[in-house]
Amino acid sequence: MLSTALGAMIGGAIDSASGDDSSADGAIIGGATAMVVRALVPFAVTYATGWLVLKGLDTVKDRVFGTGDE
Repeated sequence: MLSTALGAMIGGAIDSASGDDSSADGAIIGGATAMVVRALVPFAVTYATGWLVLKGLDTVKDRVFGTGDE
């Protein structure tokens, strides 16, 4: 919840810097962005970790049993 509030404050500050309108729409966009990032970062880290483990297992298998190209 703190990251959403922080994203809203940053988005509002960036949006109000232009001086065209209120900072409410920037706060909404900043809060939504913080929520999306908070949901996607764990997914991306989990995916990358799984990929690295599978790639490492494939490399170990090739070293132990050979690549099968010989």
